[in-house]
Amino acid sequence: MSHTSNLQLVVLISVTLGTTGTALGQDTAAPNQTLEAIERQLETSRHESLLTRIAERDAELSEFSTDGCSGGLSIGWAQLSDRFPAFAARFDDEPSWEACCVAHDRDYHVGGAEGVSASDSFDQRRDADRTLASCVVDTGVQQSPALQQLYGLSETQIRILYEAIAELMYRAVRLGGIPCTSQSWRWGYGWPMCR
Repeated sequence: MSHTSNLQLVVLISVTLGTTGTALGQDTAAPNQTLEAIERQLETSRHESLLTRIAERDAELSEFSTDGCSGGLSIGWAQLSDRFPAFAARFDDEPSWEACCVAHDRDYHVGGAEGVSASDSFDQRRDADRTLASCVVDTGVQQSPALQQLYGLSETQIRILYEAIAELMYRAVRLGGIPCTSQSWRWGYGWPMCR
């Protein structure tokens, strides 16, 4: 793929998302505030259910476990690496932002805490998701010199690409990580299932 094609791909991803970095806690426009208000309204009862479950006498926090980057990302990456040695040689056997996902899982494992409000639990989850996105972007910045040399991309192109990846991951965890679902990566997955 030519350098021009690489740039076109990066631009296409960022244009398709309609944003670069707005999920990262930067000053955002009214649409993002509206989206957050809708998320808060839809999630509040689930956070209340989680906090009620945490407060119950039989609720016990399990030992921490992680699947790396959830939704099959780490597992799929590892399978590609095992099956295609050229993929592993070029991209390693796990995503470069794997540590970001493990740190995010630590927050999700505990998810909420006894004595906080549902609103506080929502804020904690949103902040954990923003931290994940920021960590992915930071990973790209740290690895930028090596990535520039490997792929022939500019620092700006790499930043845009990692911002696009971070935005996709942010939206995925916002959608798929709400509490009190049967998902193994839900907010508060270390606690027993909500009743």
